[in-house]
Amino acid sequence: MSIPNEKSSGPGRSVAVFGASGHTGRFVVAELLRRGFRPIPIGRDASRLAACGFQGRGLENRVAHVEDPASLDRALAGAAAAINCAGPFLDTAEPLIEAALRARVHYLDVTAEQASALATFERFAVPAREAGIIVAPAMGFYGGLSDLLATAAMGDWASAEEIRIGIALDSWRPTLGTRLTGQRNTAARLVITDGKLAPLGNQQPMSWTFPDPFGVQDVTELPLTETVVISRHLRVSNLHTYLNLAPLRDLRDSATPPPEAVDETGRSAQIFLVEVIVRNGTDTRRAIARGRDIYAFTAPLVVEAARRILDGAAEGVGVLAPGEMFDAPSFLHALASEDPTFEFD
Repeated sequence: MSIPNEKSSGPGRSVAVFGASGHTGRFVVAELLRRGFRPIPIGRDASRLAACGFQGRGLENRVAHVEDPASLDRALAGAAAAINCAGPFLDTAEPLIEAALRARVHYLDVTAEQASALATFERFAVPAREAGIIVAPAMGFYGGLSDLLATAAMGDWASAEEIRIGIALDSWRPTLGTRLTGQRNTAARLVITDGKLAPLGNQQPMSWTFPDPFGVQDVTELPLTETVVISRHLRVSNLHTYLNLAPLRDLRDSATPPPEAVDETGRSAQIFLVEVIVRNGTDTRRAIARGRDIYAFTAPLVVEAARRILDGAAEGVGVLAPGEMFDAPSFLHALASEDPTFEFD
């Protein structure tokens, strides 16, 4: 069990947010404030940080660059944990994790980049364990949510023959960060075949019958970081992830605008549904989650993880997958109580 240190105890705990001026970063800062934490907004551009109005809420903006380790050390001073929201994570994760190791603070990120999450497990498992900290990659909508759902669906099964994950979005207005990450992330995608990570093979046209309101959708196989984190702790012979085609058309269209807020919280109108089906022979189990705005939803997801880590409610130290360190059903039900747009069943 992780034991909170002095910096992580008591109200007003400080959590550094790298990429705080970005779209997801602003949601994370707001969620930390709502839950009584003291965010430390960190960014690469002082003027962009200033434009967010964090200082008007009594917060101290800090500027840091991944190419400058000393600036990262200064930025993390006094923090109990660091949340990295700044992609591409292929560029930002390693220097931020190294800074977290030096400061001995927990690290979380929200990467959907398989290569970044895989490199984090391979490079930092031993250093994080020796430092006594938790490093939690892929603690966002892509990656963390599907892992928690798969873990909940597995229940008391020790292994599964197959896990199939279907993700449906009614639309996808990508942020600038999403577009930049797509250009940077050119690594071959991985699935789980015969119990091992393997390159994605030829894709066949197929459909998925989702629960309402999506129904039958044309989908394509699109494995993201859920493949990496699930492979670390669940015994599954084959894992495949599918995304419906409509949001991919939005994503691939350079004219698609960024997200547009439709309420005072800044959420967009986008809706999502994730269905996880676990199979052993003819026996199947499933878990389903519904919500609104994949970027906004990432904030309560990663902040709930940070809260549990700082409260000592996460199992183990080192580089850990979400479903490995948390009780998945409890975590998902807690999310539903914190986020009125989220449902889990």
